[in-house]
Amino acid sequence: MSVADLFNPRSIALVGATDKSGWSISTLLNLRTHGFAGEVHLVNPRGGVVHGMPAHRSLSEIPGPVDLAYVMVPTGAVLPVLREGAKLGIRSYVILTAGFGEAGPEGAALEAEVVEVAREHSLTILGPNGNGFINAAVSVTPYGLPIPSPLLRGSVGVVLQSGALASSVLAFALSRNIGVSLLTSMGNESVLSVTDVIDYLVDDPATKVIALFLESVRNPAEFSRVARRALLAGKPIVALKIGRSELASHTAQAHTGALVGDDDVIDAAFRQLGVIRVRSLEDLMITAGLLATTGPLPGRRVGVVTPSGGASEIIADRAQDEGLTLPPFSPGTVERLAEFLPSFATVQNPLDVTGYILIDRTLLSRALAVVTQDPGIDLVMLLSEPPKLAPADPGPTLAAYSATARTIAGSPVPVVAVSNVLTDVTEFGRTVQQETGYPHVLGGIEHGIQAIGTAARWSEWHARARAGGGPAPVTLAVPEGFPDRAGVWAEHRAAAFLGEAGIPVVPSRLVHSAEEAVAAADELGYPVVLKVSADGLGHKSDVGGVHLDLATPDAVTAAYRALPGADALVQPHRRGGVELLVGIVRDPAWGLTLAVGLGGVWVEVLRDTALRVLPVDHHEVRQALTELRGAHLLAGARGTPPADLDAVAAVVTRLAALAESLGEPLESLEVNPLLVTGSTVEALDALITWHTLL
Repeated sequence: MSVADLFNPRSIALVGATDKSGWSISTLLNLRTHGFAGEVHLVNPRGGVVHGMPAHRSLSEIPGPVDLAYVMVPTGAVLPVLREGAKLGIRSYVILTAGFGEAGPEGAALEAEVVEVAREHSLTILGPNGNGFINAAVSVTPYGLPIPSPLLRGSVGVVLQSGALASSVLAFALSRNIGVSLLTSMGNESVLSVTDVIDYLVDDPATKVIALFLESVRNPAEFSRVARRALLAGKPIVALKIGRSELASHTAQAHTGALVGDDDVIDAAFRQLGVIRVRSLEDLMITAGLLATTGPLPGRRVGVVTPSGGASEIIADRAQDEGLTLPPFSPGTVERLAEFLPSFATVQNPLDVTGYILIDRTLLSRALAVVTQDPGIDLVMLLSEPPKLAPADPGPTLAAYSATARTIAGSPVPVVAVSNVLTDVTEFGRTVQQETGYPHVLGGIEHGIQAIGTAARWSEWHARARAGGGPAPVTLAVPEGFPDRAGVWAEHRAAAFLGEAGIPVVPSRLVHSAEEAVAAADELGYPVVLKVSADGLGHKSDVGGVHLDLATPDAVTAAYRALPGADALVQPHRRGGVELLVGIVRDPAWGLTLAVGLGGVWVEVLRDTALRVLPVDHHEVRQALTELRGAHLLAGARGTPPADLDAVAAVVTRLAALAESLGEPLESLEVNPLLVTGSTVEALDALITWHTLL
């Protein structure tokens, strides 16, 4: 399969061309209007004249080679077209026709035949049930819907699992002056998948950023592979993934299963893979447009230059939300700005140069030139936008924008221009940008700040990937001869297993009578905890199976007699510290997924967890701990000793590596709570659940 050949044909046959079809009319018009330089052949079984051109009755009648067949025939005629084309040596196809897998069992069976023909003859097929593609970089536009004019050529590659939204995405890109390199509507992905196209775009010199609209991630392992390729190559992936679900990947016994929802796992996986996730089509294209202009950002320290005090306040609030910092200007910067700003201006970051720009057109550009030189700034946000209406004399406007464009071009740090609100770039505004070299302008403060924040995070992910960060090998002392991996291993078995594998576990004694319980308490030292022990029992506290702070033999005896079972565990009662949950559950799509959060009996109520898809390294786990809403507890709230996050991360990383080593039979592994007291980390309870093997 050759994706490059599909997207770069020199001759195209429109199979099923007819004057009665809007698809056919639009496709030919797109090829003619947007500069396709190759030959276009029309195929209609009746021959004659179609769209004012002679039509061939079949592919076989076309003189000369055909690189791409664009198929618009009825559903039942698609397979004969493919077989005929394969005999003629045509290897690339776009199938516009619907009625396949999306239409039910009969259509799915027909689609399976399409796949088999493609496999047998090494065909590359986009679709079926898709609109085609627009390779704007080389003016190849076999696309079945009208393409807005002008077609802006740029460096954003767009891949959509929705044909209906493609026109809206194109129209919005045009309205914000964002150029595309390639846009493709995937259809049913019977042969060519989203990941195949991402692979192509990673290697495509015309593409700097990849924008995805995803209804599903069909092959997480393959998606992970290409996403890592893109991150290492410095090509950001921005994704709008829809279909957030309330359904969770529940595990019958562990708390963790109730905390790991499908969408939460996708969030975690995307973050680890360096995929920027956005929530709207506007943010998809605005963020992609920013990164196509700036590439990786050098840091999070932003200097802001605006002509508006009110906008400065909005920017300060939203910058904090996005994890951006607005550091004070250096004394030298303040001194230089004060030399020419009006006396009523306050020299600070964000900088409001005031409405005096209406009198002195050079004021904004001069202030920008000074702020870009500040040694404590990584990038500058300039509140500005292209003009909307053409004045009678455009000369002064062009001169002002040219001056600012030169300042931006000569800046030692990236300058990101942002408009106040999200409005269209007008034809005159586009002309000003083209003639003066004025850069891309993000649409609106809200979208702009969010785009800058996500771009800064992606830049950190990219730098870490380039530095070679990743899971370090963990040597595990996994014991031999442990019991059959089936059902639920309750605490006595699970904790013993974890202890032998090198996880710090609280001392425990398994007892079978009140007398044995008292003897164990005497050995371990009072006070103690008494817990019922039974395989298959997950939540002991729900059945009155846990008794805490037992300080005397009589208390131990009474607690034992109150247990709902004869077997029990005796443990020292630990005080203080912070209780964490560490759970690993197998997600049906992404595999083993780690949840860390505040633990104990309230874990499902508080739902304060951070997720990661395995494998994870020490850095990822430590970062996850800082993301918790309750992270201040780990920092040492109210005089308690701060937790040693490196010690915690070491234990959690080891638990994750152990879970991976147990293979497919593992359903979940949970430690709840993991008690953290300073640098002491200890598992107080554990549960392991295995898949039932049929």
